[in-house]
Amino acid sequence: MATIAPPTPVQRPQVRREPTSYEALKAHFETHPEERPRHTHPWDVSRSDIYFEDKWQPVFAEMRKAGQLHWIPESPFGPYWAVVGHKAIQHIEALPETFSSSWEHGGITILNRLTEEEAAAAGIDAPRELPMFIAMDRPQHTGQRRTVAPKFTPTAIADMEAEIRQRTGELLDSLPRGEVFDWVDTVSIELTTGMLAILFGFPWEDRRLLTFWSDWSGDTELATVRELDELRWSILQEMAAYFQSLWVERTMDKEPGNDLISMMIHSPAMNQMRPEEFMGNLVLLIVGGNDTTRNTMSGIIHALDKFPDQRKLYEENPELIPNAVQEILRMQVPLAHMRRTCTEDTEVFGQTIKKGDKVVLWYISANRDEEVFDNPDKLDITRENARRHLAFGYGIHRCVGARLAELQLRVLLEEMHKRRMRVHVAGDVERVRANFVHGFRKLEVEVTTF
Repeated sequence: MATIAPPTPVQRPQVRREPTSYEALKAHFETHPEERPRHTHPWDVSRSDIYFEDKWQPVFAEMRKAGQLHWIPESPFGPYWAVVGHKAIQHIEALPETFSSSWEHGGITILNRLTEEEAAAAGIDAPRELPMFIAMDRPQHTGQRRTVAPKFTPTAIADMEAEIRQRTGELLDSLPRGEVFDWVDTVSIELTTGMLAILFGFPWEDRRLLTFWSDWSGDTELATVRELDELRWSILQEMAAYFQSLWVERTMDKEPGNDLISMMIHSPAMNQMRPEEFMGNLVLLIVGGNDTTRNTMSGIIHALDKFPDQRKLYEENPELIPNAVQEILRMQVPLAHMRRTCTEDTEVFGQTIKKGDKVVLWYISANRDEEVFDNPDKLDITRENARRHLAFGYGIHRCVGARLAELQLRVLLEEMHKRRMRVHVAGDVERVRANFVHGFRKLEVEVTTF
């Protein structure tokens, strides 16, 4: 009787694992300090140093006092509208036809699209685009979002809870006692990359590649340096090639899996994607699933350490944990902004926005809006309207994985509480130097008990 040979395993492509985007950018500006972006307008909040130094709060407070949105005539990213008020952001997000997210108009970050002339001058055949469903308008956005949405329904999320709880508990039990370690690397990155690897059905031994690619994707400042933008693009192409090998593997499966790649393969809205679109959607799912949860997991520790009265409340009242998650998301805001492009002349809160204008929604400011949140710079885990935060956006582009992020954060706080674990900031605190991703690069801590 003839035997059937097992399928030949798909060869993984060679990929780089260094340098990190942070190392590359730091080395470049140390050698070429004159190339650092220059910000001359006092209200140009696209400057990354205010986030790195955690000094962004006063300028946004000043801007909110003066109005809901302001025209910034010059910045390294060109002129733009800075929308800083909670009301104005919700208003704009509710009008997706007037305020487009489409990559064809400029996409979702403050960066400028490369014109055909600029691409030619840089020796690039055509302007580089990364279409992804968050950077699409209806109807394309609807079909592609619908493909991955079943992975994030309440039922699907509930099915993941036991595994998330087990992995979180095991990691917390392995943490060193009586010594200082980096919470970002040991806990935040490990938990979020592990979750992403499960969602994608990604090889476990290579899961740290997801963090590496996420950082190269989400660092907007890289795009201001042509040679680093070249390197970024080649790293993202390696990422796409690696995922392509997983795609080929999944097409050989007898039964369709329930991981995100299998869901794309079996979706009419996504199984004919161009290479750029495949790469764009990978970037979206990796940055969306990695940076946001990772930075809030670090933000939890920093916030509870900074506000010991709230830490005491959490320790004495674990029933406050679900609301504490919302309040910490409000305070942390893992993505500082999203961008829209105006498609027709329109008026918003007394300001005329012209067709083609870049409109930047500063969620980081809306979440500290005094008209919505009392004493907004203070952590208050009993805050009744904490859920009104805009950390996940608003409207049709609200984060598709919001429930999963909330679950991961809730489980982390519950498992810490179960172990009576108190985490103190005990060394270096280093923030991300960027105007898009808002978070921590390093957070040195020590674990004690309460």
